[in-house]
Amino acid sequence: MNINSDNHTDVQPVEPVAVDIRHLSAEQFGMLGVSQIAYVKPVVVNGIRGFAIHAADGTAMAVTGDRDVAVAAILQHEMHPQSVH
Repeated sequence: MNINSDNHTDVQPVEPVAVDIRHLSAEQFGMLGVSQIAYVKPVVVNGIRGFAIHAADGTAMAVTGDRDVAVAAILQHEMHPQSVH
C-alpha cells in the first residue's frame, strides 16, 4: 500500500480552540469537565456517614462508606477526583 497515493485522504491534526469561559451559558459552563472530573463529597445517608461521588455537572453517581474507595472508583474510570467540603 502506498500511503502517498492520490486516493489517500490526509488527516490533519485538530488545533485546540481557546474559549473565553466568561461567555459560556450556564448550561455550557455546567458541562465543562463532565467526562473528566468527579467530585467526592462527605454525606450522611440514613444516619450513616459516607462519601458521595458526583460528576462535574452535579449528577450523583455513587455513595461509598470510605473516601479512599470513592477516589479509587473515580481513578478506575479514568477520571480526576476533586474534593468538595
